[in-house]
Amino acid sequence: MNKGLKLGDQLPDVSLKNQFGDLVTLEELKGDKAIVVYFYPKDNTPGCTAEACGFRDQWSEFESIDATVVGISNDSISSHAAFAKQHNLNFTLLSDPKKIAEQAFGVPRNLFGLVGGRMTFIFDSRGKLIKSFNSAIQIKKHIQEALTSLKSAS
Repeated sequence: MNKGLKLGDQLPDVSLKNQFGDLVTLEELKGDKAIVVYFYPKDNTPGCTAEACGFRDQWSEFESIDATVVGISNDSISSHAAFAKQHNLNFTLLSDPKKIAEQAFGVPRNLFGLVGGRMTFIFDSRGKLIKSFNSAIQIKKHIQEALTSLKSAS
């Protein structure tokens, strides 16, 4: 297992299905915009809903600095579709039931390995990691860290 991405590492080349069932390859997102990839434990839990809605509510700010947001959890495509619809999420959610992306990024698991971690990775438009943030409880700080890092990098 990957021990975790380090600053300067490249965006892992992982392909997963989004909430619509379409295959998304992270490598293909590079080029035009900076990329925020955040991992979260589970759809429709209080903390994960607050985090997703925080990214949704700051969407225009991410767009204004040419950044895109991608959320990843181990939940199913149908769970992501319902979660995105219920909360009007305006960004991509990727389903990682086999923990492929989780392992490629080196996201640590919580609660004795039973629960996926909450970690955010910020990449520049070339796919180079410029910041990572790991906190299971500082939910809103994931959004703040992403915005601050992207603004200082531009």
